[in-house]
Amino acid sequence: MNAEVKPGYKLTEVGVIPEDWECTTVQGIASSVRNAIVGGPFGSDLVSDDYVSYGVPVIRGQNMGTRWVSGAFVFVSNAKADSLESNLAHPFDLIFTQRGTLGQVSQVPEKLFDRYLVSQSQMKLTLNRKIADPNFFYYVFSSKGQQELIRKNTIQTGIPHINLGILRTLPVQRPTYLEQRAIAEALSDADALIESLEQLITKKRQIKQGAMQELLTGKKRLPGFSGEWEGKKLGDVSEMGSGGTPASSFPDYYDGDIPWVSISDMTKGGKVIQSTDRNLSGLGFANSAAQMFPAGTVLYAMYASLGECSIAGISLCSSQAILGIRPKETLESEFLYYFLTSLKTIVKSMGQQGTQSNLNKAMVQAFQINLPTFSEQTAIAKVLSDMDNEIDMLEIKLEKILQLKQGMMYNLLTGKIRIV
Repeated sequence: MNAEVKPGYKLTEVGVIPEDWECTTVQGIASSVRNAIVGGPFGSDLVSDDYVSYGVPVIRGQNMGTRWVSGAFVFVSNAKADSLESNLAHPFDLIFTQRGTLGQVSQVPEKLFDRYLVSQSQMKLTLNRKIADPNFFYYVFSSKGQQELIRKNTIQTGIPHINLGILRTLPVQRPTYLEQRAIAEALSDADALIESLEQLITKKRQIKQGAMQELLTGKKRLPGFSGEWEGKKLGDVSEMGSGGTPASSFPDYYDGDIPWVSISDMTKGGKVIQSTDRNLSGLGFANSAAQMFPAGTVLYAMYASLGECSIAGISLCSSQAILGIRPKETLESEFLYYFLTSLKTIVKSMGQQGTQSNLNKAMVQAFQINLPTFSEQTAIAKVLSDMDNEIDMLEIKLEKILQLKQGMMYNLLTGKIRIV
């Protein structure tokens, strides 16, 4: 393995790093102040009766999961926080999950509060900021390499957990402070781009949701359209049929050339289903209640992911959990797709209660739908489809940036790429 180490690099406990980087431990980058590495108070020292409406925030598991400690805090009084001074965290500290979702790490933000109380399931690290940049080490502890080290050192007895001794001895790489800052800045810039794109996607989704509410109800009309809409029962303007599942005990029923759509295909495939995970053979199709649905059929989930909706992009059949809705000449498929999508929240609350909520064909046939002319349906569907396409493109861009950031983290945090 040593033969694989390039000149200028060395093999350490954290892997191959540049020769001028130090491999140390968490203890080696911790501040010399008292309680630089500490957990939360003993269970009886912090109970729910200690919580007050406002005061010093308590960092719990629900406040982790993102870069910055955030979310809905509970609070203790200043007097209670004073009595637990050794368990306090301050701006620039790093917080680790001790038990629960292991590997979580968050930073204490600089401006929200001047101190926080660490709960029993978290641990706090105060860094020696003369040699260790908090932003850099947040990325180190968030990296796949460190996550793997934490998993390897997890105590599996009872609830999987780590302890202060394990945290203190975790090996870490330490470039010069200048290089730490440069690496952290590059990764923070990538995070800022990701955050702005996520916010844009959220905004676009909200705009689309508002457009659906206005356009599908006729509250807002597109230019060039007027006249009354006609109320219909969905069963009067479409034909419906559910599918079937061949017995899995007969392997010959599967792996043929007939696409067989399931709920998981719909949740993964999105708006238009162009392929399925499983196919039926002709024998399987003949020995089940499955029926063929032509392209353009609206697929509607009656069980499990209740109200999930897709459009068949190819001729296919389905499981019995899916209702195939074939629009008649007065109903446009994509308009129906958006109409059913807009009902998802309502439908989840109206499903028949059993082992799981479900719909049936008669319930869906009774849905009331207001229909404009076919041409207006087509125009409305195009507006909403264009919005979907824009969101899809932004999500593809976001996924590419997330992948690039992962590559950046690996290359920068291992010194494979140097920026100083």
